[in-house]
Amino acid sequence: MSEPVVRIVGLTRSFEQGDVRIDVLRGIDLSVRPGEIVALLGASGSGKSTMLQAVGLLEGGFGGKIEIAGHDASRMNGDERAELRRDHLGFVYQFHHLLPDFNAIENVVLPQLVAGRSQEEAELRARELLAALGLGERLHHRPSKLSGGEQQRVAVARALANRPQLVLADEPTGNLDEATAEKVLDQFLKLVRGEGSAALVATHNERLAAAMDRVVRLHDGVLT
Repeated sequence: MSEPVVRIVGLTRSFEQGDVRIDVLRGIDLSVRPGEIVALLGASGSGKSTMLQAVGLLEGGFGGKIEIAGHDASRMNGDERAELRRDHLGFVYQFHHLLPDFNAIENVVLPQLVAGRSQEEAELRARELLAALGLGERLHHRPSKLSGGEQQRVAVARALANRPQLVLADEPTGNLDEATAEKVLDQFLKLVRGEGSAALVATHNERLAAAMDRVVRLHDGVLT
């Protein structure tokens, strides 16, 4: 059996509010294998975003161990974690966070240039991804000229641009109406599976979670 893309062992996160200690994550254990799409299901405020921030190496203050592609992030300095994040992870958020002054294809090209890909290679990859998401005729539209669903599909293409082993998606359809959300999720899942990436997708929507390979539930800081 193949090694997990991500292995989480004993993950904890606490916050202090005055004299009160709040334990948001209380010993999370989870592994996600190559090509597997896992739904992280939980109510708003359950700690889903906090968990994804930890797995995405986006902030410190966490206890436990996180291994990504066999690399122990807890033993790395900031630069090494940034490199690991760049080379192995892709991110999709509830809000698309596209660069407003750049069009669709440019938003997908830029992260590839940062990773060292040539302009020609990056543009070819961006065109392929955007076409697969039904945006082949919208390549040169800026975000303000795209619908909410189209903007989020550009964000999906951007997340997959550098062929990440793991995509982390935090309520990726939470800002869309129900019909658009289902369409975007369907395209997201097809593209991720076609790319052979794994994904950990935070959602509070039971029906959307059921479309994924496996569902884990976050409640009171632990997975069930």
